[in-house]
Amino acid sequence: MNQSQNIPPAQGGESGQGGELYASRKMIYARSVTGIFNNLRILGVALTQFVFYVFPWLIWNERPMMLFDLVHRKFYVFGYVFFPQDFVYLTGVLVIAAFGLFLFTAVAGRIWCGYACPQTVYTEIFMWIERAIEGDRAQQIKMDKMPWNARKIGAKTAKHGIWLVVALWTGFTFVGFFTPIRELAQTFVTFSMGPWETFWVFFYGLATYGFAGHMREQVCLYMCPYARFQSVMFDTDTLIITYDEARGEPRGQRKKGSDYKAAGKGDCVDCGICVQVCPTGIDIRKGLQYECIGCSACIDGCNQVMDKVGYPRGLIRYSTENVMKGKFPERTMMAHVFRPRVLLYTAILMAIVVALGAALYMRIPLKANIIRDRSTLVRETDEGLLENVYRMQLINMDEKAHRYTLAASGMDGLKVSIKETMPLEVEAASTRVVSVSLTVDPGNLKPGSTQVFIKVQDVDDSAVSTNEKTSFLVR
Repeated sequence: MNQSQNIPPAQGGESGQGGELYASRKMIYARSVTGIFNNLRILGVALTQFVFYVFPWLIWNERPMMLFDLVHRKFYVFGYVFFPQDFVYLTGVLVIAAFGLFLFTAVAGRIWCGYACPQTVYTEIFMWIERAIEGDRAQQIKMDKMPWNARKIGAKTAKHGIWLVVALWTGFTFVGFFTPIRELAQTFVTFSMGPWETFWVFFYGLATYGFAGHMREQVCLYMCPYARFQSVMFDTDTLIITYDEARGEPRGQRKKGSDYKAAGKGDCVDCGICVQVCPTGIDIRKGLQYECIGCSACIDGCNQVMDKVGYPRGLIRYSTENVMKGKFPERTMMAHVFRPRVLLYTAILMAIVVALGAALYMRIPLKANIIRDRSTLVRETDEGLLENVYRMQLINMDEKAHRYTLAASGMDGLKVSIKETMPLEVEAASTRVVSVSLTVDPGNLKPGSTQVFIKVQDVDDSAVSTNEKTSFLVR
């Protein structure tokens, strides 16, 4: 007996002989919509893409304003220069991003997914291009059903051609965050890009083309983990996109101006617009579903219908589970939304932001690392002094050159000397390694290790200095 005959067909899929284990994909044609939430999505696209496409071209201190130079291990961000030793700042940024996600999700659900997620943003851009060439939902369905002819071939070729241009430009811009984009542009037009730049331009570009142009909602439904664990960040006071079942049911079509309440019908005219505008193809009237990305297109679509039939807006709206269950009136909803959990997230987030900002403001653009020369632990000089030799790395994290002097402390008569002439000059955003010798008169020193310090002091700015700890060995 074939076991597949006992497996029920997957929901939403087509059952063939014996059923299907996985649901076959049903093409989604999202209808265009206008409204306040659509305007917010456009604003989200504009802001995120302005940062992405424009920032690599901006110059700050004769360098790209944002450049992550992995080859030289230097990261330029708004005039700051970060080195791998500054990993703590990246940690702070990641913690802020995490708490920000927790906060926004606790307040308004998947607002990140609906307005700022790269998958949502690029899918939106690609759908704009698609509508401009093929028309809105009805025209797209009609074109896909028609046989191949000159008009269909031309439209499809134009659409995919523009998609590829946008996708490759996106890949080029992505690489421009890691290679100076002006240099990258010169190598691009002369077909002399390096192998890694070429790989990442086409890899990121084709990934954008595939995800935003073809896979679309499949990325959100099956590849993104956020939809799976979002429920742990929701509670009964989280603002979610909600269909007012008590007001809308029983749904049904009716003539405009008729007394539908006398006929026992609710406000929902069962037009299906909320489903047609949904980029993931769900019916919000069935309740909150993990496929919902929180884009609010259904709210705009429903409000448009309500305006046409003369009913109040808000049949589909942002609300909370407690409000919909009647536990408290809707006018008090926002007071419950900003509950202790949200206030705690906000306080922690603000504290981390302030701490990170203060750390950046007080950051000294100098780091020094000192390592003992293992080949010569301790030796006696011609003058009868004891000498320890070290390797010191000076890192200038500023966008201008600095000059430094060295001084030693921790033992009476301890002196520091280097082969180079002091003050030591270190170029902007550069590293310099010098050999440092510490000498002292042995006198009555006891054998063993003594803790000492080497102070690196900026000649032109007394606030820029660091005191590095090491040990001096006496035999």
